[in-house]
Amino acid sequence: MRHNKIGLFFGSFNPVHNGHLILANYLVEYADLDHVWFVISPHNPFKEKKSLLTDHHRRDMLEVAIKDDPRFEVCDIEFFMPQPSYTIDTLVRLSERYPNTDFYLICGMDNLTNFKKWKNYQLILDNYHLLVYPRKGYEGGELMNHNSVQVVDAPIIEISSTFIRKARSENKDVRHFMPEKAYKYMIDMHFYEY
Repeated sequence: MRHNKIGLFFGSFNPVHNGHLILANYLVEYADLDHVWFVISPHNPFKEKKSLLTDHHRRDMLEVAIKDDPRFEVCDIEFFMPQPSYTIDTLVRLSERYPNTDFYLICGMDNLTNFKKWKNYQLILDNYHLLVYPRKGYEGGELMNHNSVQVVDAPIIEISSTFIRKARSENKDVRHFMPEKAYKYMIDMHFYEY
């Protein structure tokens, strides 16, 4: 029986932007995935929490952004796990819940460079595939040739959530940087207006 191939795109999506969707679109079409799940992180252990919108607002924005695309799904499993959440714990829990699924961890070249700092990184490499997309200024390091690592030739996207938050705080109109419905949600809710 063929297993489902699901790409897991982890992030805080604070807010979701077109770069996220372009990358997910590329991976589902060119990396032979059935779906991409956007796994919303409540709190990345490497990031400050104070600039994060509440979990449910980020989930709602993401849901309105992708709901018309059947290839994409929002996954909020980490909302119900101990925090801070670690990727290996989430992967194990998803694998238990969906035993007939092959999960592919989507990450940037910057993450691959620092991958050995991740909790139980060897377990991830032993049991899962990594789909690694390029990031400017990062070469990937010693794990580039690991047999669990597949580097994909995705376009390099220069949009960031940080840029959008800063632009909003300066009252700039950045409607074309985000999916239309997510942008409207952000404006209607007055998010990031510091």
